[in-house]
Amino acid sequence: MSTPAFRTILYTVADHVATITLNLPDRKNVIGVEMANELVVAVDEAAGDANVRAIVLTGAGSVFCAGGDLAGMPTGSDAHKPLAMRGDFGALLIRLAEIEKPTVARVQGPAMGGGLGLLASCHIAIACESATFATPEIKRGFFPFMISAVLERVMPRRKMMEMILLGEKMSAHEAREAGLLTRVVPDSELDAIVSNIARSLAELSPSAVRTGLSALQDNVDSSLRDSVPRLRDALIAALATEDAREGIAAFLEKRKPNWTGR
Repeated sequence: MSTPAFRTILYTVADHVATITLNLPDRKNVIGVEMANELVVAVDEAAGDANVRAIVLTGAGSVFCAGGDLAGMPTGSDAHKPLAMRGDFGALLIRLAEIEKPTVARVQGPAMGGGLGLLASCHIAIACESATFATPEIKRGFFPFMISAVLERVMPRRKMMEMILLGEKMSAHEAREAGLLTRVVPDSELDAIVSNIARSLAELSPSAVRTGLSALQDNVDSSLRDSVPRLRDALIAALATEDAREGIAAFLEKRKPNWTGR
């Protein structure tokens, strides 16, 4: 599979892990129209690659993402033409929320506005202790409309409203307490910990992860009465897969399972 010619991001695959890197460090990895589209293409690329079992999303340099590109300046080099339009920032948030492969946000510095939307859309978010977080849109005269849809999935509503309406910065530990982060780790250990988590995710049964994430996404807005029967059916279907049979056999035989993804 040939990788598209990206201009604002980097895309690599190693050991069943796709790493997508926002790559405008001189502009603090702001998300413009071109980057949003390239991120949609990269997520689709990872979703469709059977060799990819986990995805890491991060930023180049010392900033994860400073948010939307308010200046509206052209981005990327002239080495390649812009990719055909596949989706905007809203489409990106939906793609990340619906993808059936585990996603990990590696947050090595400030994550502002749209950057918060990206990490909140990932299944796991790991930040270093020096990282900071904010939704400064209210101080620019507008509102973080689209990212509020994913923020409210991971944050208590009162805390989210405080952050959005005041626009004040949070520390990494405050962001974890608010539900934005899975873990906060020492700066020097961020790479090793994210790598270990991604490697662990890549060793899981692809079919178990796929069916599980799909079922959870389907039940986000469902009542308990609707969710339980649907999840029961999902369990029955999952137990009929090759990976489930292999996983049970490996457990009984005290050996490492050999996943096929079927």
